Amino acid sequence: MTTRVQSLVFVGLNSRVAALDRFTGERLWEWRAAKPKSGGYVSLLLLDENQLIVSVNGYTYCLDPLTGEQRWVNELTGFGTGVTSLAALGQNNLQSLLLAAAAADAAVPAAAANTSAATSAG
Repeated sequence: MTTRVQSLVFVGLNSRVAALDRFTGERLWEWRAAKPKSGGYVSLLLLDENQLIVSVNGYTYCLDPLTGEQRWVNELTGFGTGVTSLAALGQNNLQSLLLAAAAADAAVPAAAANTSAATSAG
């Protein structure tokens, strides 16, 4: 069975990340950061179907979201440690979907007002 990213939930805590099946809760894979060994705050950001960005106390990793395979690490030397904020722009991330939905919602009243004005003028 092929797993799609849309059917996964990612959970991160204590320097670890797990992918769960969103319908059954089954753990499909697990990954542990090399540094720190334990107690690390985990921030997660799904960039697209090919990149899961994970930050653990100042260390930033790229994982394959389907397998948990680590693709790269950047220690961000000199930045320190702590809870990390992550942000990205792209067509496939949640931010883009939320902005598109908000724009569509805002367009509905404007379109209705235009239709009403055109009907009144006619």
